[in-house]
Amino acid sequence: MEQAKFGIYLNTKELKVARINSPYWIPSGPDWVVLTPEVNMTLLKIRELAAEKKLASEPDKVVWI
Repeated sequence: MEQAKFGIYLNTKELKVARINSPYWIPSGPDWVVLTPEVNMTLLKIRELAAEKKLASEPDKVVWI
């Protein structure tokens, strides 16, 4: 398993994030993007990063799944 697949994934349509640090489920498809390889990021930092990368027009609506 490539460690590069681990990290925080953002579903850009549903504004949901998932912390992936196990190979059992890796999000795929056009709606899921790797936001950061850092698996220990807080939701506040995740929202800031999503706004910086222009992946969420309303970053305050981003939530964990």
